Amino acid sequence: MEFLDFGTIIFMVAAVVIFYQLRSVLGRRTGNERPPFDPYSRPTTNGAPDPAKPENVVSLQRKRAPGEPEIAYLAIDSMAKPGTDLNKGLRAIRDADPSFDPKAFLEGAKMAYEMIVSAFAAGDRKTLKNLLSKEVFDGFVAAINERESKSEQIQSSFVGIDKADYVSAELKGTEAHVTLRLVSELISATRDKTGAVINGDPETVAEVKDVWTFARDTRSKDPNWKLVATEEEE
Repeated sequence: MEFLDFGTIIFMVAAVVIFYQLRSVLGRRTGNERPPFDPYSRPTTNGAPDPAKPENVVSLQRKRAPGEPEIAYLAIDSMAKPGTDLNKGLRAIRDADPSFDPKAFLEGAKMAYEMIVSAFAAGDRKTLKNLLSKEVFDGFVAAINERESKSEQIQSSFVGIDKADYVSAELKGTEAHVTLRLVSELISATRDKTGAVINGDPETVAEVKDVWTFARDTRSKDPNWKLVATEEEE
């Protein structure tokens, strides 16, 4: 028969004492314990659910104090004067699509503008199809087809965008429409099949003013906007 040494006995006694102390502090589970506190649960009244609020709803809104700025609209107000039709339109789009950021949209539109202008000059239909609505795409392709049928080519170099401003914004049903005025610098010349310049100037930087409208269905999971209308400003 093996005997336990003194140290082992002391360890076992200590373990038993600790077990009973923990049990007295933590208690036993009876099935009637109060559930753990959930910081995201709806408020209760005297421990009972508030009948005025539906189940499984987490409220993330609170009432604004008098004079407190509308945080969600600060970026919009910095770009469009509050109370104007433009501001109201941008706010409506922001309400329908909380991810809408007017500054980020403007930067994205400028990138799209350069891509579309360059793709049109190169006859890149694939790129255009991803950036244009069907109606605008059909118009661009018709112009490209006509140019190619005459063996004409556009020699183009995009210099940059000098200015991009909001003109209007509107929510039509669930579809957001934003119109921008873009002022860019472009070197462009059209050459015939012999290489002679028949339009533009390959040595001159020209200022181009366009008014473009972009649209997107706010219900769509696709975050991309498409060009739905173009107009060249005189």
